[in-house]
Amino acid sequence: MSATTSHHGMAGYRDLVRHNPNFRMLWLGQIVSLLGDWFNLIASAALVSSLTGSGLAVGGLFVVRMLAPFLISPFAGVAADRYNRKTLLIATDLGRGIVVLGFLLVREPEHVWLLYALTVLQLGLSGFFFPARNAILPDIVARHELGAANALSASTWSVMLAFGAALGGLVAGKWGAYPAFVVDALTFFGSAVLITRVAYNRDPALADVSASVRAALTDYFDGLRYLRQHVDILAIAMHKAAVALIVNGAFDVLQVRLAEDVFVIGKEGGTGLGIMYAASGIGTGIGPIMARYITGDDDRMQRRALVAGYALMVVGLAIQALLVSFPVFLAGTLLRSAGGGIAWVFSTQLLLQLLPDRVRGRVFSSEFALFTLMYAISASVGGWLLETTSIGNSGILWLMAGLIGLPGVLWWLWMANGHATSTVAPAITDDSTP
Repeated sequence: MSATTSHHGMAGYRDLVRHNPNFRMLWLGQIVSLLGDWFNLIASAALVSSLTGSGLAVGGLFVVRMLAPFLISPFAGVAADRYNRKTLLIATDLGRGIVVLGFLLVREPEHVWLLYALTVLQLGLSGFFFPARNAILPDIVARHELGAANALSASTWSVMLAFGAALGGLVAGKWGAYPAFVVDALTFFGSAVLITRVAYNRDPALADVSASVRAALTDYFDGLRYLRQHVDILAIAMHKAAVALIVNGAFDVLQVRLAEDVFVIGKEGGTGLGIMYAASGIGTGIGPIMARYITGDDDRMQRRALVAGYALMVVGLAIQALLVSFPVFLAGTLLRSAGGGIAWVFSTQLLLQLLPDRVRGRVFSSEFALFTLMYAISASVGGWLLETTSIGNSGILWLMAGLIGLPGVLWWLWMANGHATSTVAPAITDDSTP
C-alpha cells in the first residue's frame, strides 16, 4: 500500500494530483482563484463597514452575494448540463476578473450602491461557475479517485480560506481594500489560463436540446422533479442550506461586528477579521479530512458523520458564545467550522456518488440555490438582530448553538427510520476514465 493511499484503499491525494493532469489543472486553478476570493470578501466587508458604519449595510452585502447566484440558478444548472463545462468555467473566470476591477471605483459612501451592483455581477457569474465545477469533477476522475478529488477540493477551499483570509486581512488592515481587489482580478485570469489546459471533450447531456429560455426552464423543472422523486437525494441536498440558514449568514455579519468592536486587531479590525476567517479555514480543512480517514467512501459511514458534524457545530458555537477571550473564541471557531466542513464535504460526496450525469448540473445548481437563499435570509436576520434588538453578540451565538442541532436530530431520525437509500443510479462506473 502506498504512502498516499489510505487504509480504505482510496486513491491517494498525492497520486491523484501527480497522475491526473486534468484534475491537477482544475485544482491549481481553484487554488489561484480562491486566494483572490477571500481577499475580495474581507476587503468588501471592511470597505462597506468603513464607508457606512452600519451592520445592516454589511448584512446587505452578504445578502447580495447570495441572492445573485440564487436568481440565476435555473439557468446555471441547465447550462452545466447543456454546454461544454470547461468552456463555461473559463468564460465565467474571465468575466469575474473584469467585473472585480470595477470595485476600484468605489471610493465614497455614495458609491456603495456600485459595490453592491458589481457584487451582483460577480456572484451571478459564480452561480454558473460552481455547479459546472462540481458537475465536471466526475468527468475528469475515475470512480475510485472521486472521494479523494472531492476531499482535496474541499480541503483546498479551507486552506485557501485560512491562508487567503489571513493574508487578505493583513493587506486590508495595512493598505486598505483596493490592493485586494487587484489581486482578486488577477487570480481569476490566472485560473482561466490553467483551466484551458484541461483536456475535456465530453458531450453535454442536453447538447441537442433547444436553447430557448422556455426550454431551459423546462429542463430546470425536470431537475426539480428528479429531486421530488428521489427524496433521499433532496434530503442530502438540504444540509448546506440548513447550516447556511442557522449559522453561516448571520455569523458572517456578526463576525464583522466582533472584529470591529470586541476583538479589534489592525485597521478597522481587518486583521482580526482575517484571523477569524483563517481559523474557520483551518477547521473546515481538518474536520473532513479526519472524518474521511474514519469513514472512507462508505455511504452509510458518511451519512453518520453528518450527525457528528452537527454536534461539533453545537459545541463550537457554545464556546464562542462565551466571548471570554480571542484565543477561546478561535478554539470554538475551529470546532464549529470542522463540523460545518464535514456537513459540506460529505453531503457533496454523497451527491457525487449517487447522481447520474444527465441531472448532475441541475441538482448541484438547485442545491447551491437553496444554500444561497438560506444564507441571504440568515444574513438579513443577523443584521436585523444586531441593529434592532438587545440580544447582543453573545445572545446571537447562543441562539445559533441551540438551533443548529435540530437538522442533525432530523437527519438522525431520517436514517433511523430507514429512509436513507443508496439505490439511485451511480454517477459513474468503476471503469470510467478521465
